[in-house]
Amino acid sequence: MSRKGIRWFLPETPDVIGMLQEQAAITVNGMEAFAGWAGGDSARGDDVRAAEHDCDEVRRKLVDAVSEAFTTPLQPEDLFQLSRDLDKVINGAKNTVRESEAMAFPPDQATADMAVLLAEGTQHLQTAFTSLDERRSKLAPPATEAADAAVKSQRNLERIYRQAAGELLEVTDISVVTARREFYRRISAISDDIVAVADRIWYSQVKES
Repeated sequence: MSRKGIRWFLPETPDVIGMLQEQAAITVNGMEAFAGWAGGDSARGDDVRAAEHDCDEVRRKLVDAVSEAFTTPLQPEDLFQLSRDLDKVINGAKNTVRESEAMAFPPDQATADMAVLLAEGTQHLQTAFTSLDERRSKLAPPATEAADAAVKSQRNLERIYRQAAGELLEVTDISVVTARREFYRRISAISDDIVAVADRIWYSQVKES
């Protein structure tokens, strides 16, 4: 075959950042549903479960795409870690809803207030992921700026957590103390996962600079 007839085929470069943004968008919807559930709308628990399922589907696609991609806009290990830690956020929300239903114990006001800040944190993460897209980077704030905002929202959550935990010392019903402490522990773990995603965004951007 003549050289003229030879065609070179390079592996496709999948839109892994787009997949990460899709996962973040679903997570935001799920965490907003979680905030609604914690605020007293028990039906929103089904929306949290649906979001967790949808995130799993997107995450599987992302992992497969990164594994097969010839090149990626971020290091593969950063993409894997960002997706995994983000997945832990919605998983934590789903497990909190499930635990509440199993104990037949609804969330209290402190849990509701913290859930709002969890949703706010994921919104900032979504903004950060949008900023990772070179096509939109000029129209969005730097990813690290949005990551900082996510961390700040979780610092505000810590203050509510400490106050709520302190108030448990005045509760005499051990069953109430146990249930609320479990809620707070789960909320704190979700918050830590949001901070972990934000930290990884910083780390990935430092390596790319």
